[in-house]
Amino acid sequence: MTQLHQLRIYEIFEHNKQAFHDRFRDHAMRIMRSHGFEFVMLWETGTDERLEFAYLLAWPDREVMKTAWDAFMEDQEWNDIKHVTGAEHGTMVGEIWERVLTATDYSPNPRWDQQ
Repeated sequence: MTQLHQLRIYEIFEHNKQAFHDRFRDHAMRIMRSHGFEFVMLWETGTDERLEFAYLLAWPDREVMKTAWDAFMEDQEWNDIKHVTGAEHGTMVGEIWERVLTATDYSPNPRWDQQ
């Protein structure tokens, strides 16, 4: 049973938006999954001031989440891909916002806890 969710929001840029999406879809998600990441949903969003990419992850607990993130950030393949795509397309991610979400006992979406 899922105990918590993690919301990640990345500032992305219009000039290399497609390259960002290609990298995330074709590489980041595959590598993240190999480290135990469970994707719930992904969105493109934003404000008048910035373009954003948001995604929701499901985790059984904070320890598993931390271990998976540490492994992903140290993954050599991922670091190589970031280096190559950054050299080709420039900076692809600006600010990053993160929230760990724990459902209340009166949450209207209990189906998420059954994933």
